[in-house]
Amino acid sequence: METTRKSISNPDETRNFPKGKLDVVKLGDLTFGKATFEPGWKWSECVKPTAGTKSCMVNHNGFVVSGRMHIKMDDGTETEIGPGDVFVCPPGHDAWIVGNEPCVAYDFAGAATYATKA
Repeated sequence: METTRKSISNPDETRNFPKGKLDVVKLGDLTFGKATFEPGWKWSECVKPTAGTKSCMVNHNGFVVSGRMHIKMDDGTETEIGPGDVFVCPPGHDAWIVGNEPCVAYDFAGAATYATKA
């Protein structure tokens, strides 16, 4: 087994959507994503048309680099994540950016299917 590396500055794929993008790097079994969400981004407005699902059905395991995001689960529970937070967000949620700063988050679980057709 050997060590492999790639730079997120040169992603294998970039998925653009209104008010944001996801840069994707694939290394063996890992699909890593760097998501950038601009102020005004909301999943139900910006990604739902592409995903075609009622809510985001992707499981996210991530880390927030900058900015803030509010998450509302389909069961009504809500939380907010921000810089330095490591998070697990199960399928069945909406989310939106809080404030005027872009939110940058790394995703170690959901990048393979995020912002693609269901």
